Amino acid sequence: MAHPLHLTITVEVVASEADLTPAEAVTWQAARAATNHSYAPYSRFHVGAALLLDDGTIFRGTNQENAAFPSGLCAERTALFGLAAAHPERRILGMAVAARPATGDFVPITSCGACRQVMAEYEHRQNQAIPLLLPGPDGSIYRFRSLSDLLPFGFSADDLPG
Repeated sequence: MAHPLHLTITVEVVASEADLTPAEAVTWQAARAATNHSYAPYSRFHVGAALLLDDGTIFRGTNQENAAFPSGLCAERTALFGLAAAHPERRILGMAVAARPATGDFVPITSCGACRQVMAEYEHRQNQAIPLLLPGPDGSIYRFRSLSDLLPFGFSADDLPG
């Protein structure tokens, strides 16, 4: 007999940027500002990611497109991979992602599946939850307690044999 499985993921809806903590606000603004440095000549959809580090600095990433699809990379992964290459000793205390079309205001988005898997891996690597901010509708902000909340059945090193 099959037994239902119930998942609960808590997402706090923050009404506006004014309701963020000071550290969250800095990270949020950095993600939004990072969209100005994305390379998106094909989709014209600019995405920025920001990581708040344990020393208080912000590390940014942006989407990077390429005419040879799918050779580009999302903002979340450029931020995480860049941080691991440049500052492997740093711990991530928080993450924010923002997106906007070339013309227009910021829009609600969520991370793609590949980014969700990578985000969960970085959380696993540091053995600590990393809070995440994503844009919601009408200027609201979604606050997740953990990157892994975006991927409840993620694949991890624990799933590998031996």
